[in-house]
Amino acid sequence: MTLPLHHLKMTHLRLLAHLAETRRITAAADLVGVSQPTASRLIVEIEEILGQPVHERSGRGIALTVVGEALARRARRILTELQEATVEVTGLASGAAGHLRIGAVTAPALGLMLPALRTLRLTHPNITADVSVAQSAQLCQELRAGRLDVVLGRPTEPRDRDEFEVLPLDTEPVELLVRQGHPLAGRGDISLADLVRFDWVMPSESSPLGHAVNMAFREHGMPPPRQTLTTGSFLLTLTVVRQTNAIAPLARAVTDVFAGPEGGYVMLEAPLQVDVGEYGLLTRKGQARTPALQRLITQILGQLPLS
Repeated sequence: MTLPLHHLKMTHLRLLAHLAETRRITAAADLVGVSQPTASRLIVEIEEILGQPVHERSGRGIALTVVGEALARRARRILTELQEATVEVTGLASGAAGHLRIGAVTAPALGLMLPALRTLRLTHPNITADVSVAQSAQLCQELRAGRLDVVLGRPTEPRDRDEFEVLPLDTEPVELLVRQGHPLAGRGDISLADLVRFDWVMPSESSPLGHAVNMAFREHGMPPPRQTLTTGSFLLTLTVVRQTNAIAPLARAVTDVFAGPEGGYVMLEAPLQVDVGEYGLLTRKGQARTPALQRLITQILGQLPLS
């Protein structure tokens, strides 16, 4: 049996997509821009067109049926494609404006993304951007859902290679950051045994950086360092390091900004080589690149050292 899905309107699709996110009719109605009674009527229309229920009451909210969830997923994809089409057409018409939704892990955000955006601000002031800095796994999810246009990070799942165009960019050297006045600061004879005497502030072991640090110690036949705090918060990491004798492994692009007399932090001359691996520029396969996005990518690639 073929369902008459062509009778569904854009309002139906938008409502289903927001229902899947909010699980509340009132909240979904607000996002669509209709009243709650109108939203309820639209749900009835959807179910009449399909001949099947798409929702059911669940506590104080609603739950989508299997049919409702499947249609909501398709609706989100359709709306994302339409949004991209709108942005693309607008960008092609103006040639000098656009809005970018960017994701990056910390080092490329500081070393590549911000300089590229500074240049674009001077050459194309009508290009605006939202920047999300997070771990690669979260950024890949946002890119997959169409909530980001480009990511500077790493594929984290096997399917990422199938869904994303991945352009390798650079490696991410790691340094050890401590506060000025730390007992190991300025020493040239630091050993691995010296390092493990102190507490460390690190991301989770499942993160590329946490895994790489632990592997570096294991390769020397030593247990991972003692962690007083496991966090992905960059601000919290800097605060703990500033106030204690803890050691934090951070990308060199970060330590270069904060280490020095004015920053209150220093890098250790430590015999620990940490390899986080290569990061790249990720976009969705088949994604239309607006002029603004292409300009950003060109700026990023232009900052890479010549091989």
